[in-house]
Amino acid sequence: MSNRSVIPFGPQHPVLPEPIHLDLVMEDEKVVEAIPSIGFIHRGLEKLVDKKDFNEMVYVAERICGICSLGHGLGYSEAIEHIMDIDVPARARYLRTIWSELSRIHSHLLWLGLLADAFGFESLYMDCWRLREDALDMFEQSTGGRVIFSVMKVGGIRRDVSDEMLKDFAKRIDRMEEDLKVIAKPFLNDKAVLTRLRGVGYLSAEQADLLGCAGPFLRASGVNRDIRTTGYCAYGDIDFEPIISTEGDSYARTDCRIKEIFQAFDIIRQCIAKIPSGEIEVPVKGMPNGEYMMRIEQPRGEALYYVKANGTKFIDRLRVRTPTFSNLPGLVETLKGCDLADVPILVLTIDPCISCTER
Repeated sequence: MSNRSVIPFGPQHPVLPEPIHLDLVMEDEKVVEAIPSIGFIHRGLEKLVDKKDFNEMVYVAERICGICSLGHGLGYSEAIEHIMDIDVPARARYLRTIWSELSRIHSHLLWLGLLADAFGFESLYMDCWRLREDALDMFEQSTGGRVIFSVMKVGGIRRDVSDEMLKDFAKRIDRMEEDLKVIAKPFLNDKAVLTRLRGVGYLSAEQADLLGCAGPFLRASGVNRDIRTTGYCAYGDIDFEPIISTEGDSYARTDCRIKEIFQAFDIIRQCIAKIPSGEIEVPVKGMPNGEYMMRIEQPRGEALYYVKANGTKFIDRLRVRTPTFSNLPGLVETLKGCDLADVPILVLTIDPCISCTER
């Protein structure tokens, strides 16, 4: 039997964009077991419900994470709206959907660039992030922000988007789609990339479901689960099918995320074509009293927002369960038996967001 050793991996590593720490139990070059350790950037944001009223907590929720900020503000606002039985105007629901898909585009392109960087493809990394800038430019033009948008509010949204701007967005998306077709080819066809992705980090559908995985990490193993199909915001009016794969390896996760970017382009086009005119918010009267758990599909997967209110302006409890938290058990499973050289790639394939996980 080979001697075992423990190698600390992270929280700082040249390939990792997130401060995740793993203790890797090794036998020669093979990983026998991976023990995650999180908590390096815990900020206690959920505790701020004691000091910020339920309207101000929208801004706190957005600051759970920069990349996922739009979705966090949306999930929290929707939870409060269900408690207070608020019917959000249709135009606001469509704009929320457009921004959610823009967020998915910029998140997946960011991840795609980091994957290219992990392979050592510097120019491909810059191409992905250059394309991502187009999505951030649309965010800046429509919300005024590039990281924290502050456009969500209980009862609707804070800023309208003109029809002329939406038509311009449709043209930009067409150009982005053509650029992505070129950028995606190396990830899906290059032999050097395929040797690092094909058959690496296999996770079966049964394992992914049992371990509670979420998002593209789950759907790449063949589990057809996408919370957008529940029809929140304007997704009930949009024609789309979840992107799934049955291969369950790192290549399948890459393929799913790339296809989700193309799908997001199509969803935004449908929203722009169908968006109605009208108000973007409704008056919020009274205080929330009750509890609700809202589920939304963040770029990384299903996120839960539990809110318990007591009839005052300060809610009792906010609890957020993020997709990276759900995907960590699946990551540990895929690391068992892999080569040490594959660890950075496998960590990246769950698209980790430790800021969301630790809050």
